[in-house]
Amino acid sequence: MSESDSSAAAVASVASARAATAPIGASERLSTRIAFFIAGLAMAAWAPLVPYAKARTGVDEGTLGLLLLALGAGSLMTMPLTGAIAARYGCRRVILLASAVVCASLPLLAQFSTVPAMALSLFVFGAAIGTIDVAINIQAVIVEKASGRPLMSGFHGFFSVGGIAGAGLVSIMLWLQATPLVAALSVAVLLALLMLLGGRGLLRYGDDGHGGSMFVLPHGVVILIGALCFIVFLAEGAMLDWSALLLVSGRGVAPSVAGIGYAVFALAMTIGRFNGDRIVQRFGPRPVLALGGACAAAGFLLAALLPWAGTTLLGFALVGLGCSNIVPILFTAAGSQKAMPAGAAVSAISTLGYAGILAGPAGIGWIAKISSLPLAFLVLGAALVAVAASARIAAAKA
Repeated sequence: MSESDSSAAAVASVASARAATAPIGASERLSTRIAFFIAGLAMAAWAPLVPYAKARTGVDEGTLGLLLLALGAGSLMTMPLTGAIAARYGCRRVILLASAVVCASLPLLAQFSTVPAMALSLFVFGAAIGTIDVAINIQAVIVEKASGRPLMSGFHGFFSVGGIAGAGLVSIMLWLQATPLVAALSVAVLLALLMLLGGRGLLRYGDDGHGGSMFVLPHGVVILIGALCFIVFLAEGAMLDWSALLLVSGRGVAPSVAGIGYAVFALAMTIGRFNGDRIVQRFGPRPVLALGGACAAAGFLLAALLPWAGTTLLGFALVGLGCSNIVPILFTAAGSQKAMPAGAAVSAISTLGYAGILAGPAGIGWIAKISSLPLAFLVLGAALVAVAASARIAAAKA
């Protein structure tokens, strides 16, 4: 490296350190909440468009499943790398660029009619979503640390609200006879406006100013935190994909209203997250993590063993309440541990958690095929007992 290059690197290092020590206040907290809302809105906006994509491409369910794997593959490709990229270029650049890619790719998902074009678009869309997911959590870890009080549950609550808004907005527009392309373009415009509104308070750095920006394989307590994220995301994926089927096949609920199962779960999770920061501040992360795992386990137990729709819905609500604050606490723990850089740790547990969402439908389906769906839910309950039992170690640094 030449002398001039060394000087430039030194100047950049000093600038990064100054940025990392700049005060964090209300503007940064607001932008973090908007960024989480954007992530939830963008991801959920795709869900109502899936049946239209299936009809437009003319594929069967099996091929559609393979197509949807492209979205997950894109996310898993970028998630492990985002921590290093954010540390080098800053959360602001990463979040805004990835959001712009989402705005550009979402309308394409409502327009393309060939399998290769849809697969490529889903891959790009998934890569952008995965990048946003990791970068906003890195921002959230830094903002929460600087604020000196629990904020993570509330941030994730805005993700949940964004998801409800995204799915609801697109569904209403489609119900009003808007074309999928018009609905997707409307969401893209809304996302762009939110980016302009929330961009000011996004951090121009992506670590805590102590270095360690390179990609690092997960090790130490981060492996445990990632494994627990895997379990919780697997449980959330199971609720998304299998709650309606349990109500229809095992509880006699009409298919037209079976979606109420996931709605109850999502509403309970949103309520839990918006109250989570206050609860964590009062009782501490360890008991909240332990009781959350136990509550979610009890919910799966109730839903699996009692053959009535009402008790099953109550079980789904308990799962939502129990899971609501586990992931936020785990992200805080990942940002506070010393085994590896915070940004790399957030990337690692995000990747492992998302792998749980992808593995969930297949795993639950396999257990249900060889035995029954209630047994699969009981297995998930047992896994969440393990989450509760690991609270002392996983939340030690949160």
